[in-house]
Order: sequence, then C-alpha cells, then structure tokens
Amino acid sequence: MRRHGVATINPVAKVAASLLIALTLALSVDAASALTALALELAVLPFAGLRWGAFWRRTAAVWIAAPLAGITVALYGRASGHVYLDWLFVHVTDGSLRLAAITAVRVLAIALPAVVLFATVDATEFADGLAQLLRLPARFVLGALAALRLVGLMRDDWQALELARRARGVADRGRVRRLPGLAFALFVLSIRRGSALATAMEARGFGGDGPRTWARPSRFGGREVLLILVGAALAATAVVVAVATGQWVFIAS
Repeated sequence: MRRHGVATINPVAKVAASLLIALTLALSVDAASALTALALELAVLPFAGLRWGAFWRRTAAVWIAAPLAGITVALYGRASGHVYLDWLFVHVTDGSLRLAAITAVRVLAIALPAVVLFATVDATEFADGLAQLLRLPARFVLGALAALRLVGLMRDDWQALELARRARGVADRGRVRRLPGLAFALFVLSIRRGSALATAMEARGFGGDGPRTWARPSRFGGREVLLILVGAALAATAVVVAVATGQWVFIAS
C-alpha cells in the first residue's frame, strides 16, 4: 500500500510534534486555547495521510472519551455559580458545566493529533529513529520492537487455543469459566515463544556490545523539521489567542 503525506515522515518528528501540542495545552485550562488548537488541527489533519474511513475508525475512541470526560467533570467538578443539581457527591453548577465543556474540547485537541499521527507510524521505522536519531540503547529499542511485533501473535494464539479446545469438546459451554485456563495457557505459550525469540536474537548478535549497523538508515530532513514547526506554530497560536483574550489560566495557579 502506497503511503503519502505525513505518513512518509520520520516517526520521531511525529512524536515530537504531537508532544509539543499536548504539553502546551496541558499548561492551561481555558476555552480559547483548546478551541483554537482544535480548529487548526481539523484544518491540517486531512493532510495526515489517512482516508476518512480510517480516520473515523482510528479516532472513534477519542470522540467517545471526550464527552465522557466532560460528563464526569460536569458531575464532580468544582462547584461554582448557579446550582442545577446537588445530590451526595454530584454537584452540577455553572462552573462545572463550563469546565466540562472545556475538558471535552481539550481532550479532543490533545488526543486527535496524537492518534492520527501515530496511526501512520511503522513500528520498525520508529525503532530505527529512536536508536539512530535519539541514540537510545539499541538493545532496549530492539527488544521493545520484538515484543511489540509479538503482540499481534497473541490474538492468533488465543484463537488457536480456543479452536483446539473446541476440537477436543471442552469448550462448548462455560466461556467465562474457562477464561482463566485459556489465559494461563496463553501465558505459558508466550513465555516459550519469548525464550525462543531471545535465543534467536542472541545468536544473531543482537546482544553484542559493539557498534551496530542498521539495514534501514533513519533520515531526518526538511519535511520532519517542517512538521515540528507546524506543531510548534499550532501550539503557539493557541497560547497567543488565549493570552490575547485574557483566558489563559496557568494550571499551577
């Protein structure tokens, strides 16, 4: 499948850009910066290399989590202003409703760029960037990459275990009751596969102390710098608008 747009940019730059936005928005709780950031993000996200169907599938959890977070804040947030509901620990007031709306928008503004950018990240390219560009320990990076590659196999192993038990006639009923047994079998199988993988990697020199060579060089060029600048400009614009409108409230104050 051919990739285009932001999908072809080095994953390290994607992480840096999303962190810039998230850390900046986490410094304040105000409506102006969150709304500004969200509006700008929605304007540039179509260039992230995701089709609309994939975009809605990948971000579905964010669109669900944002209103849920807002509802929680509305019910249990700081009470101020007119009281609409006061029952035990639930206090719905003007202040809690306003804070709930800000929280929902802020969750969207922080999570959407992170999810969209990470949706186009290849694990191997990300590992190459961490080791070659950020100079993280190669053994740690390669070990984490190998573990991540095995996550997908766990689902296949679980299905294979279920089919094997069903073939023996021990999985027709009591699905909940047999979950601990399946989980333990999967745990044992994972340990065996991990031990075999560790031995294979050690035999191929992945645990050596000498300098490593890399089959895929990780490059950081103009497009990566441009993406980080776009993230920084987006975050800075949100702060400037919040300060100009007098709504910037530093979270520590």
